[in-house]
Amino acid sequence: MSDARSHILEVAERLFYAEGYRAVGVDRLIAEAGVAKATFYRHFRTKDELLVAVLDARDARFRAWLAGRVEALASDPLDRPLAVFDALSELFAANDFRGCAFLNTMVEVASRSHPAREASQRHKQRLIDYFEGLLREAGVPDAAALAPQFLLLIDGATVTAVREGGPGAAARARSLAEVLLATARPGRRRR
Repeated sequence: MSDARSHILEVAERLFYAEGYRAVGVDRLIAEAGVAKATFYRHFRTKDELLVAVLDARDARFRAWLAGRVEALASDPLDRPLAVFDALSELFAANDFRGCAFLNTMVEVASRSHPAREASQRHKQRLIDYFEGLLREAGVPDAAALAPQFLLLIDGATVTAVREGGPGAAARARSLAEVLLATARPGRRRR
């Protein structure tokens, strides 16, 4: 990836996350990135194309961050499903936390067929797949059924964290996840 493309992506991600996709125009992106208009359009034909590239890059980084934090917080695979909520608590406590970029995009881009909405949906499905893997490794019998419920808890906790302005929602979602896990694997230890 060229330096100019990387820089444009970095600037766009920062601005889109802080202010919203619709609030940031192409002229501002070009000015903040300090690139020529021709350079911008050589890398991204449209603002929508740029948004999809931003989301794809953010997806990869977020999932790598989450997996790394979960492993650092829980060495035992039995503990990793709940460690997801501990990692999110850290994220929710950050000063620049403004919610989930993917949920924010789905709200701003109402059309279900918009490429950015599809990119956001792919991210959410990848998270479900990740949670399913964690749940399987933790010995949860019906991990495929429980994984989407984890995403529901996480999305709800994320929106609540934005509303409340703090990490408390992650702990409450973790408590609900403990109940789901206890129901899904009776007789297994809870942490």
